[in-house]
Amino acid sequence: MFRDREQAATLLARRLAKYKGKNPLVLALPRGAVQMAEIISNALQGELDVVLVHKLRAPYQPELAIGSVDEKGAVFIGRHASLVGVAEEYLKKETEEQVQMLKKRRALYTPVHSPINPAGRIVIVVDDGIATGSSMIAALRSLKEDKPEKIIATAAVAPFEGLQAIKAYADEVEVLLVPEEFYAVGQFFEEFSQVSDKEVIEILKKSRLRKPC
Repeated sequence: MFRDREQAATLLARRLAKYKGKNPLVLALPRGAVQMAEIISNALQGELDVVLVHKLRAPYQPELAIGSVDEKGAVFIGRHASLVGVAEEYLKKETEEQVQMLKKRRALYTPVHSPINPAGRIVIVVDDGIATGSSMIAALRSLKEDKPEKIIATAAVAPFEGLQAIKAYADEVEVLLVPEEFYAVGQFFEEFSQVSDKEVIEILKKSRLRKPC
């Protein structure tokens, strides 16, 4: 168990200490991981930003991810899609709905924090936890198009299956806990409260005032 996201982020920052002073670009998957990415960015003397992706929900099981989509509309379909029998019409509608949500989120964040170009940078992608790996994979695939120097995927916790799924898309993977029994990310945190858009905007705004070392 982790006490909270702050403790998990501090432990991850120690694992990533070799990147301190190399001005890494630390990208969070909103919203929960933004607080973690801020801690890691500060510890490594890097820059903070967000990478916007969202899971595609299974019909009648909104907590189950059947894939994911980035804000450009690029879709990744996970193995759960075939297991639950997702119709093409449903997938199209769900994708359009999530892309519109991502566009609204970008419009909310962009006025205070325009996206930072990852080209040629060491990029560290942070999530509080990985379940199926779909959201992280969508983020990693999207970033590869921008040709960063190196991509590191990080999370506090992931099941073995989810961990294996993301390895093909990152140059390095750092996960603190890989439990044998995994039901939900929140079960491994004593405190796992929701993070609001307002909190995300404040963190991003604050990060822009701090000059990278």
